[in-house]
This record gives sequence, C-alpha cells and structure tokens, in this order.
Amino acid sequence: MNTAYTWYAQLIKPSWAPPSWLFGPVWTVLYLGIALSFGTVFYAAWQKHIPSSVALPFVLNLLCNAAFTPLQFGLRNNLLASIDIVLILGTIVWAMVAVAPHIRWVMYAQIPYLAWVSFATVLQLTITVLNWK
Repeated sequence: MNTAYTWYAQLIKPSWAPPSWLFGPVWTVLYLGIALSFGTVFYAAWQKHIPSSVALPFVLNLLCNAAFTPLQFGLRNNLLASIDIVLILGTIVWAMVAVAPHIRWVMYAQIPYLAWVSFATVLQLTITVLNWK
C-alpha cells in the first residue's frame, strides 16, 4: 500500500488541496458520526419504526464509501474514484432527504459528512482532470 500512497503523492494536485495528514483525523471524526447516525437508521428500520426503504441510501453510501480506497489506491484509477465519490455524495443527499421526516437529528448529523464529501468531490474531480492522460 505504501507504493499507492507514493503514487498519490506524485499526482498533480490543486494549490488548495489539504495536506495528506489531515484526511485521517477528519475521517475518524466523520466515521464516529456515521456509525452513530447510520446505526440509528439501521436499528430503526430493523425494528420497523421506519420504512426499510429509508435505510437503502445509507447502505448504498457505505458500499460506495468502502469502494473508494480500493479504486483510488488499489487500482490507482482516478476516473473510477471520481465516479464513486459522486455516488457517495449523491447517496448522502438521498439519505438526508429520506430520513428527514423520520429521524430529523440524523439528517442534521450528516451535514459535516456532506460538507467534507462535497469538498472531497471537487478535489477528486480536479485531481482527475489535472492528471488526465
């Protein structure tokens, strides 16, 4: 995996790209919020307190999120990682809309996740364009 990070470090990035060390702490905080809020949704759906369809965008978000690192760093494929992060962003918005009528605090809890992934999407798309060959 070290060579994948070396590969990433050598990519052309915009001047506004954050330092690599920042991603770990940001994702750690976000994952805590994701675990609590997504867990609440899954439990509520399992208990039939909300329709199971409300949980669908949360499941898809987790799948897309789990695919990002293998696509970006395993395959070293900026284009597939860009498509994936757009899907991640879309599923966050879908999840927020789906859960709002049922568990409003979960919608609000997604705002930091939405903000970071919005920024990360612009960054990923920019990196993809800058390194297009």
